[in-house]
Amino acid sequence: MIDIKVPTVGESITEVTLLKWTKKEGSYVERDEVIAELESEKATFEVNAEQAGILKQSANEGDTILIGSILAQIDETAPKPEAVAKPEAPAKAEVEQPKASTAPVTAVPNDLKATPVASAIIADKKVDLKNIEASGFGGKIMKTDVLNALSSPGKKVFPGADLFSRNVRKEKMSNLRKTISRRLVEAKNTTAMLTTFNEVDMGPIMDIRKQHKDKFKEAHGVNLGFMSFFAKACAIALSEWPTVNAYIDGDELVYHDYADISIAVSTPRGLTVPVMRNVESLSMADVEKAVVTLAGKARDSKLTADDLTGGTFTITNGGVFGSLMSTPIINIPQSAILGMHKIQERPMAINGKVEIRPMMYLALSYDHRIIDGRESVSFLVRVKELLENPALLLMGKDPVKSLLEL
Repeated sequence: MIDIKVPTVGESITEVTLLKWTKKEGSYVERDEVIAELESEKATFEVNAEQAGILKQSANEGDTILIGSILAQIDETAPKPEAVAKPEAPAKAEVEQPKASTAPVTAVPNDLKATPVASAIIADKKVDLKNIEASGFGGKIMKTDVLNALSSPGKKVFPGADLFSRNVRKEKMSNLRKTISRRLVEAKNTTAMLTTFNEVDMGPIMDIRKQHKDKFKEAHGVNLGFMSFFAKACAIALSEWPTVNAYIDGDELVYHDYADISIAVSTPRGLTVPVMRNVESLSMADVEKAVVTLAGKARDSKLTADDLTGGTFTITNGGVFGSLMSTPIINIPQSAILGMHKIQERPMAINGKVEIRPMMYLALSYDHRIIDGRESVSFLVRVKELLENPALLLMGKDPVKSLLEL
């Protein structure tokens, strides 16, 4: 038997959580095949089989396991099971045609996630899908969900619960959620956090996206989103207001002559903040590719500790969930975080006339111990200027003023 132990994933990390087994107990695994996914305080990672053989699990999903403990064993002496060939069906002279069904055609959508019985009831009773609360895994509609909707029209029940339920459930906090909790409280208790607001007219950026999105996708293989504009604008503003890109280390201020921008990504297990390195040196396409890569790794639990460490500034986008305004919490040890929000059409006074413009509120939370009001407000005003005049992102200055050396 070969012992598969929980690997060391960081100096300060002493335990991990077993998220799931990717191979079943007693199954045959190949060498280097992924057998389990673990979660530490900072990231999720995979465990591979060190040899081929039969897998014997030593822990259950959801267990907390100490670093160095035995996660599983592999019997490398067990023979690999031979694949059994299925006998071929005898050839028929004629292919039997399916008999025409006399059952009525249902109006259930093809992509509906429901059990066969639930689908049949929905079609027969013509149940409005909006009134059904799915309680199955992955949002699947179960028979009881449809019956609840039929028995209590207009009354909402919690997934898996009955009317007038008083049920209380307890779940163990994951390591990731514990870390998020600890860091948020630490940020509130150890920084002099303050938030300043502004708003930006997103019309110019939306016009650029509308005009160039198809050619951009064709040329670079990624969509042209808002994040590249915000990331590049912040990188320029950070270079001009270096304290926003710094942090406090004891009695010293640590400045960064580069912009490693963290982006907040929401996952089913909690908020993660992977880092885009050297945004000041990336093109717009490079930023969009980095966003896609990091978001995909976060969704698939593939982020490494290196992906999550070392950021100098953070951008979070609550607008994707419909947030109109918020006060984001600093991602320590950083000193500032920019909050993006929902784009909403509002009447604005433009040159003495009222126009309807697509506006977004911006929020900059910052550590007042290192960043003064002048610097925070000026930084946010500069970001606003760059976003409302996207041509400035190319050189950071107005082309005419540069020509005139003003």
